[in-house]
Amino acid sequence: MDPSGTQHSPGTTVLVVDDVAASRYAMGAVLQRAGHRVVPVASGGEALIELDVRLRDGTLPDVAVVDVGLPDMSGFELCRRVRAQPPMAALPVVHFSAAATAPGDRCRGLDAGGDAYLTVPAEPLEIQAVVRAAVRGARRTTGAETAVHRLTLLAEAVITVQAARCPRELATAAADGTARLTAAPAVVFVIGPDGEPYRGTAPDRPAGADAHHAAARLVTKLAEGRTGVHTTVVPAPLWPAGVFRAGVEEDARLTVATAQDGRTTVCLATPVRRTATSDPADDALRARLAQATVLAAEPLLMYQVERHVALTLQRSFLPRPHKLPHLPGVDIVVRYVPASEQTEIGGDFYAALRTRDGVLTAVGDVVGHSLDAATVMVEIRHALRAYCVDESDPVVLATRLDRMLQEYHPDVTATVCLALLDPAGGRVRIANAGHIPPLILRDGGGARYADACGPLLGLGLERPPATECRLHRTDRLLMVTDGLIETRGIPLTTSMEQLRTAAAGAPAGLDSLCDVLLGCFGQDREDDIAMLALRLG
Repeated sequence: MDPSGTQHSPGTTVLVVDDVAASRYAMGAVLQRAGHRVVPVASGGEALIELDVRLRDGTLPDVAVVDVGLPDMSGFELCRRVRAQPPMAALPVVHFSAAATAPGDRCRGLDAGGDAYLTVPAEPLEIQAVVRAAVRGARRTTGAETAVHRLTLLAEAVITVQAARCPRELATAAADGTARLTAAPAVVFVIGPDGEPYRGTAPDRPAGADAHHAAARLVTKLAEGRTGVHTTVVPAPLWPAGVFRAGVEEDARLTVATAQDGRTTVCLATPVRRTATSDPADDALRARLAQATVLAAEPLLMYQVERHVALTLQRSFLPRPHKLPHLPGVDIVVRYVPASEQTEIGGDFYAALRTRDGVLTAVGDVVGHSLDAATVMVEIRHALRAYCVDESDPVVLATRLDRMLQEYHPDVTATVCLALLDPAGGRVRIANAGHIPPLILRDGGGARYADACGPLLGLGLERPPATECRLHRTDRLLMVTDGLIETRGIPLTTSMEQLRTAAAGAPAGLDSLCDVLLGCFGQDREDDIAMLALRLG
């Protein structure tokens, strides 16, 4: 503040728009004495050009002081044009005029979007005070709008984080939210009890695996023995180069949130300039996003553990393709594809068993998706193996499985298709319990579904007689679970017809048939896929 009591505003840039050179100079001198930087222009058109250039450079002035009587357009019109451009709409405008002003002129200035109106000549202190007030008001408004905008971004980020379906999707959602909040590249690590890091980057780019692994190890060490949220800056010599931008060494601002039990950690990381000062409001927003992310991470990581157990259970009880039992007179190929990571493991299974009357094949699906469904699947498969010791009739076997579910799992239902094949004559007897019927592919490209149906297992309903058909040496029989083709919004009958058409056009051979169908239908499915194809050997 100078001896006269005038408060200086160093760093403030003022655009002075006046077509009279002497007046323009005088106004500029008054403002420069107050510590302002002055950009003088002589017309409305020049002002718009200057603002456009400065907008592209990121150097917009803090305030515009505009003469009402410009030669090419009125100062009111210039103000309206500035306000019509969103990037410049917040620029405060002070109108002035050397002519006597009526109340109507002042009203026109305010209606056009002006922030104040001066009549010149005026006392220098008055001019300086009006300009300071206009800048101060604009900054308060801009600050409030910025705060609202950032809170909106935070809310949107939290909603996206809470909708994530797996830890990797969660990390990506949190990284995108962090990048939008900070207007900087962001990397997020979600680290569970097993220490495996899930990483998300924004903007998305090819991962520098070594740098990210090193960063994740550092985050794990920083989180040891701590709970809650803390923020720290890691200097470039300690923070791996290339985490944010390939080959670039940068300091990193880390917001680390650790769950109360200390088993789950989330880290939001962004680059930071060494000369930058910490913004408490920015740190608070990051902390809230980190807390929301760690809360969302815990159930997802627990689900990952359950999913891994269910998948291990299924794989341990489903025979590997190369470990299928040798069944004389029959060639069999199987496939099992678990659901995508974002969905739960179901109870799909296949079986190929030797019986006293031939070869029994089965494909089935326990209704539901969870570890419980996988457990019931194992029980059904073991029960089927036990029943086959002294029974081979597929209808009798389906009836026994139905009773077993009613007795031990009364709230569970399942679908299954059983096919008993006599390798010597090619006779096939089929019992179907609510499942997709087998698809029979004839030599020459024809394909049709066997006319076999029946109620689900677990309902206790009467079962229809077996459906009989005959396979020739060149025929193939295909059994699948609905995870291969079922798609939300598309009738199952439509999907079954698409499968029939694709199978009819597939190359000869069992492996090629399965691979072609998986290529057509089996990408990123929301349910497990079990598939069994056979032909007479």
